[in-house]
Amino acid sequence: MATEIMAAKSAADSEKITINIGFVDLGQIELLVKEGFYSNRTDFIRTAIRNQLERHEHAVRQSAARRSLDLGLRRVTRQDLEGFRERGETLALNVLGLAIIDPDVSVELALDTIASLHVLGSLQASPALKTALRGRIG
Repeated sequence: MATEIMAAKSAADSEKITINIGFVDLGQIELLVKEGFYSNRTDFIRTAIRNQLERHEHAVRQSAARRSLDLGLRRVTRQDLEGFRERGETLALNVLGLAIIDPDVSVELALDTIASLHVLGSLQASPALKTALRGRIG
């Protein structure tokens, strides 16, 4: 059975995912909800995910450091990229979390300045930018 959950506190800072879960597991979750341990299925699943992430926090941080990943939110503005272009530099964008490329960033500017893009999480950018950068996304 598929159960839909939101992976963060609000729609603005979350990504919707769908999971398949066995009927027995689902029944156990329903029982815990009915007994008042959790307010609903989503609350249970979010708590389980947070507990697992907390349990592996050290390993995640070590891996993120080894891979030179920015943790959390990384926003790229037109001004940032114009600065890279003026200095003749390019940006290797590596994010664990949410990467946002501002809507006023042109395709030309992005192609001139973003050498590579690796996001573990979610990328928010215009469809045109995502298409243009497709070959640089790793």
